[in-house]
Amino acid sequence: MPRPGPRNLITDVPGLSVGCAQDETVRTGVTVILCPEGWSAAVDVRGGGPGVRETETLSPENSFSRAHAICLSGGSVFGLGAADGVVSALSVRDVGLRLAAGSPAIPIVPGAVLHDLGNGGDKAWGVAPPYRALGMAAVEAAGQDFALGAVGAGRGAMAGLIKGGLGSASIDLGGGLIVGALVAANPVGSVFMPDGETFWAWPFEIDGEYGGRIPAGPVSATDPLPDDSKLGAAGRLRAGANTTLAVIAVTADLTTAEAKRVAMMAHDGMGRAVRPAHTTFDGDVVFALASGAVALGAGPTRPVDISRLGAAAADCLARAIARAVYEARDFREL
Repeated sequence: MPRPGPRNLITDVPGLSVGCAQDETVRTGVTVILCPEGWSAAVDVRGGGPGVRETETLSPENSFSRAHAICLSGGSVFGLGAADGVVSALSVRDVGLRLAAGSPAIPIVPGAVLHDLGNGGDKAWGVAPPYRALGMAAVEAAGQDFALGAVGAGRGAMAGLIKGGLGSASIDLGGGLIVGALVAANPVGSVFMPDGETFWAWPFEIDGEYGGRIPAGPVSATDPLPDDSKLGAAGRLRAGANTTLAVIAVTADLTTAEAKRVAMMAHDGMGRAVRPAHTTFDGDVVFALASGAVALGAGPTRPVDISRLGAAAADCLARAIARAVYEARDFREL
């Protein structure tokens, strides 16, 4: 029976580290996922209002579809600057490509942002948004263990009408195959069933990781956009005002095209955990990283293995979204 890794975090995939930094005055933050050796990478964008950086670099037809880090940030378009700080911090560590003798190392750092500009924090930063500095701080903070909830890129996030946050989960499939997910959950949709307490992702929960609540009886899921009037009043029904940002990591030796398939399948986990997902108001993005530590082989079983990884990625992402909200449940704004 597959089980979570020892941390139940994306860092159960060996070779990864994760760092978070936040600004409590601004009520925003940054999360960075580091794979300094340069892992095979891909991305799949499903939301109608994404904010992204260097996603085209990861297209299978391009010459270097690998990544040294993925940067997730609050701050909407201003948050894209967080990746500049990650690039600088990694370059001085000699992480990245070298295309000419004596040149600085060139890290490839794709990224995506969520909108948290309306959460009451002080956004009067003038010409100096805090995100570059937060990106550098997140690199310095990176390690195997990290907090969940209202931290990092999830610091200023909302999930529908409640607090969103940062979540993560993992699963060990055996034979060295490990899948992990990390998410910054800021969707317009709800993570809860109509009772307001049971997660849509409840069937995928392992060991009570987000409270262990199950439905008390049959539940109707006929309303396509619950609480739309309340969402409108809260300013949530605006294109780009919401998003779920996710990173999937696996130990397999995936090509970029295969990693793209895993990212595409992982989006199903978003649809299981959030209702509705992939709306015109969201910027939903899933990155996929593959370390290459485990060879899948080239025979007829390879597509089966890739499909299994994608299915596990979807389950992990659903769990990570529920954990993000569950861990942020007791948070109180300053």
